[in-house]
This record gives sequence, C-alpha cells and structure tokens, in this order.
Amino acid sequence: MSTVKRREIFGWCCFDFANSAFTTIVITVVGLPYFKGAVAGGANAAESWWGTTLAFSQVCVLLLAPIIGVVADVHAHKKRYLAVTAIVCSVATALMCGIDEGQVWLMLGLLLVGNFAFSTSENICSAFLPEISTPKNVGRISGYGWSFGYLGGLLSLVIALAIIQSGDGRAQWTFLATGLFFFGASLPTLLLLKERAKPRPLQPGQTYRQLAWKQFADMRRELPQHRKLLTFFGAMTCYLAGLMAVVGFAAGYATEVIGMEQSQIIGLFIVLQLAGVAGAFGFGFLQDKTGPKPPLIVALIIWIAACLWAAVCDSVQEFYAIGVLAGIGMGSLQSASRAVVSTLTPAGRSGEFFGYWGFFAKLAAVIGMFVFGNLVSLTDYRIAITINAGFFLVGLLILLTVKLPQSHSET
Repeated sequence: MSTVKRREIFGWCCFDFANSAFTTIVITVVGLPYFKGAVAGGANAAESWWGTTLAFSQVCVLLLAPIIGVVADVHAHKKRYLAVTAIVCSVATALMCGIDEGQVWLMLGLLLVGNFAFSTSENICSAFLPEISTPKNVGRISGYGWSFGYLGGLLSLVIALAIIQSGDGRAQWTFLATGLFFFGASLPTLLLLKERAKPRPLQPGQTYRQLAWKQFADMRRELPQHRKLLTFFGAMTCYLAGLMAVVGFAAGYATEVIGMEQSQIIGLFIVLQLAGVAGAFGFGFLQDKTGPKPPLIVALIIWIAACLWAAVCDSVQEFYAIGVLAGIGMGSLQSASRAVVSTLTPAGRSGEFFGYWGFFAKLAAVIGMFVFGNLVSLTDYRIAITINAGFFLVGLLILLTVKLPQSHSET
C-alpha cells in the first residue's frame, strides 16, 4: 500500500462530516415532525408511512449494494460512485424545501431517493477504510470518521436551530441548507481521497451481474473461512435494527411522549452529537488497545439501558440525560462495527465486503424502522421502545459467541 498522508485521512473523514447532516436533520430531528405536522396534516398513520418509506429505500440498497460493490471493485471507480451518490442525495434533500401541505407522496418520494443515495454513499465511503488504514490504526481512523460525523451533525443542528428561530414557518428551509451542507462538505473528500484499487477487467462475454453472482458463489465456498464475519453480521443486523429505529423515530418520541418543542429537540440532539464525538473518539482508542469486542459489549449494554429508561421517562431533563447516554453508545457502536469489517476484509475486496456490510446494515434498517413505525401505530411509543431494547439484547447475546481479535496483533 502506498503511503497514506494525513490530508487523505482528513478527506475521508470529511465525508462522515458531510453525510451526517442528512441523517441528523432529515432522518432524525426535523424530517418526521415536519412531515407529520406540516405535510401530512397530523395523520395518525404518518409514522407508519415514514417508517415504511425508509424501510423500502433500504430494501433497494440491500438488493443493489453487493452488485455496486463488485462494479466499484472491478472498475476501481469508488470515488466516482461516491460523487454521484453525494450529489443525488444533496439535490433530493434540497428539493424537500419546496414541499407544500398535502404533498405527502412527493415528500416520501424525495425521502426514498435521498435515503437510497445516502445509504449507498455510506457503503462506498466505508470501502476506502481498508485502503487508508492498517490493523494497528483502523480503530482510531474509523473513530476519527465517526467523530467528524458527529461534529458535522452538530454544526448542521446549529444551522437548523438558527433557521427555525429566525421566524415562523422556516423549518422547511432546513432541508435546503442540509442539501447545500452535504454537497459542500463532501468536496474535500472528492478532492483529497485517492483511488488505490486497480481495475480488474471482465472476462470475455461476462457481465457485472454474472461477476456478482460468481463472487456470491465464491463467498459461499469460502464460508468456513469467513464464518466469524458472517456470525458478526448476524449480531450487527440485530443491534443496528434497534439503533436505526431510534435514529428514525427519536424526534417523534420526543414530540409525542415527552412533549418537547422543535427547539428543545434540536438542543437534545446537539447534546447527543457532543456525546457521540466523545464515544467514537474515546472508544476508537480503546478498541486499538483491547480489540473491538469489549467496546461493542459496553455500547450494547448502554443502549439496552437507554431504551428501558426512555420507556419510563417523563421529563425533558431526564430525556436529555438519556440523550447523553445514547450518544456515547452510538459513537462506539458504529465506529467499532465498521472497524471489525475492515479488519476481517481480504485485500483487494473492500468494495465487495463493504457491500455485504451495507447489505446487512440496510437489512437492519428495514427491520428496525418497519417494526418500530408499525408498533407505534398499533400500540404506542413506550411499548415500541421497550420492545426495541430486545434488538440490542439479541445482538449482544450473538456477539458474545464471536471470537474477534483482542488486539491489532491478532488479526
């Protein structure tokens, strides 16, 4: 591997900084309350529509991510794909600014396109991690990325708060600001990150679909070698289902159950982002000392406690404390998961294996958001968040059976 300069690692981290604006503003904080109140007219089924749309967008990613990963590896064009998906997500997000009351399906359509592009770009960007890291520093570099991501989410929240407090009816302008933020903040990635992979030509008469299926067949034959990674993906699918449900419905929970106003919700997520920076950064260093398993176990215990506490929470102040706990757990959970996949990925197949990572991560999002959204519609938020703790518990139990490297010397 050629020498990786600090500016290139900085450029890679900038994409986490950029795309966090989308997931923070559109998916987590402003999107659902704005959709239900200003677009859907307070319809009781709004949460179900929102969750089902997010789940369907993840189904599309789930089906296409491995093939996109194969094509990116063969062509060595990950960077080009990253640019296209960033632009599509930015434009779809900015267009949400023009949505009027009653245009439910237009809003949901833009959400579908935007979230598909966001999730695909997340996979592609993560596929660069094995190229810019070593087993000795993968935990730190992954942690740097997530820390940058939380800082990006924090800055986007400050911008959104300033827009909302500038006058009545300004919430929709946060979508335009977020689209511009995503595009502008991703430019350092596209300028500084290098494409180190080498093109691999197709065999005569071979199509990308055939190559993808061939690599799926190779993967099945290699299962005895990759059984550890496959079991880890099973654990990851369970606990990310719980995490993605919280990401998609936290603002709705704060509004409907705790009675928080939009400005209070943004304040809550500012606190959460700061806690997330500390969690991703601190646990990244811990992972390089202990291996990924201990930080993951701690993070899952934190999340189980946060869900159960939220189910009985009654005050704004208490919910803020839960936000701090959740932020710490979120930073560790996401950073360590990505680093595990990077550590277990064979050389030259990062696009493919992070396509699998994307497959299972998006499967988790489909399950988590669909289940949580429909549980809210059928029961209530408190019952839904209590059941959601079960995803983290099952993930923890599976993780305990997986033997992961204890330190960088055991890769």
